[in-house]
Amino acid sequence: MRKRNQESGARSRVLVLVDESNVGSSVRTAGRGLDWLKLRDFLAGPNTGRDLIEMVVYAGLPPAIPTWQDERDRKNKFVHWLRSNGFMVVTKDGAPAEEGHYKANVDVMMAIDALELSIEMRPDVVILVTGDADFAYLAIKLRRHGIRVEVASVAANLGNLLRASASDVIDLAPLFRTFEIKTVQDAVPQAPNRKPRQQQPRIRRPRFHPVARARQPGES
Repeated sequence: MRKRNQESGARSRVLVLVDESNVGSSVRTAGRGLDWLKLRDFLAGPNTGRDLIEMVVYAGLPPAIPTWQDERDRKNKFVHWLRSNGFMVVTKDGAPAEEGHYKANVDVMMAIDALELSIEMRPDVVILVTGDADFAYLAIKLRRHGIRVEVASVAANLGNLLRASASDVIDLAPLFRTFEIKTVQDAVPQAPNRKPRQQQPRIRRPRFHPVARARQPGES
């Protein structure tokens, strides 16, 4: 449960930092589509008694290569939508990984920004929307500066170290259940189109039939 500011008339100033890949994976696992506007209102909307300073979304982009261009264009449209609706977005170009996937780790960018923005904006509360235990030390570091740190995630994806390092935990599971149900095809990002592998013709090998050996002179 989140704690509300008990002082009369006082409203906490909140900075929200979102690991887009982590929260996106969580909501897809729940079979839902992520409603970003509902998420923002749930964390720091007018009815929370808090004032939102910024909600910063950290998103990895598909590699800037022809194979990934269609997927990259779709992700850029999503980024444009976020910015058009008041979100601050920080992107990072990804690099090809295993077949049909790419890697774009935004953890370091998010951690550095969390410290710098907290010094510049002076929030009362920082909400980390992620379950990644790698952010545990960041949570402790922010708390050392007198900032309340809340972690927003679902229990299944929340690392124990991060849970223990935060001032409080916001369970996103009830919110996710209010989001629109998505089919598997809609929920899972599609890999870029690839040419199907040509099936190699099957070679039929002749069966081996043993041939009786002729008897040699002197053999019985």
